[in-house]
Amino acid sequence: MKAITLGVHVLDVLVRPVERIPEGQGGELVEEIKITAAGSAGGTALTLAKLGAEVRSAGAVGTDATGDMLLRLLGDGGIDTSLLLRREGVPTSATVLPIRPNGDRPALHVIGANGAYGVDDVPRDAIAGSDYLHFGGPEFMGGEAAAQVLQHARENGVVTSADVLAPGDPGLLEWVAGALPHVDWFFPNDDQVLAFTGESDLEAGCRALVGRGVGCVVATRGAEGVLIVDAEGSESVPAFQVDVVDTTGCGDSFVAGFLRGLSLGRDRRDAAVLGNAAAALVAQGLGSDAGDFDLERADDFARSTPTAA
Repeated sequence: MKAITLGVHVLDVLVRPVERIPEGQGGELVEEIKITAAGSAGGTALTLAKLGAEVRSAGAVGTDATGDMLLRLLGDGGIDTSLLLRREGVPTSATVLPIRPNGDRPALHVIGANGAYGVDDVPRDAIAGSDYLHFGGPEFMGGEAAAQVLQHARENGVVTSADVLAPGDPGLLEWVAGALPHVDWFFPNDDQVLAFTGESDLEAGCRALVGRGVGCVVATRGAEGVLIVDAEGSESVPAFQVDVVDTTGCGDSFVAGFLRGLSLGRDRRDAAVLGNAAAALVAQGLGSDAGDFDLERADDFARSTPTAA
């Protein structure tokens, strides 16, 4: 599997557990602080590499120390970073995540260089030579520009997928709408689906997105697993029962597992099982790179771990 993860790359600083932010100049002792590569492109790349894919990241980072660290962490994860551009005068995108005891993760975010990556920066030849293109955060480029990238990929026989980083709302859906007919697999979460479409029922919302041209919508539902919807029908795949430490990167890990499953010739249900396994393994640690696993271990985990339903 030759995959390009294009778009949002972020350096995450995670702190756990955080029950409250001290007032004024107060301090608080915590158990762990960790720095990881992340983002809807970067986080997906990390898990794809663990699962045996050949991964190249494409996007932009700054020329600052944060960018140096992000490139190093991606490289340590087995990812080819040669397609990541260095942008002067803008900071590398970064997020501070105070992780609550239940695994919830409010975020303080700097967009930085992710907002400085445009359609003219896209490595078209590299995309044409890949098997899969995952576009993480097409809203940063805009739907019409993202459509050019995704259309180019599909014209060269590349399987396309995308997920949206920003919270859903109808205005954002219209902003990315031009890209949707060129997306084979779309990975919003359940809240995004409902906010995008104004529907109160998740399946109805997914069908509305299919009506916008998406090949198949795979909506993640946290501990409830995923709902897969296309023009032919729908099916649910339950999540695995695990003790959650941190949900950071779980959605990206699911995407990686799902796409890796497809690349191995698995049907969409079995691909979702691998995606859920990867997400569950990441959820038991801190950050998008949590979990020491490969494809074999993820499959073993899926066979031996009970699901929520």
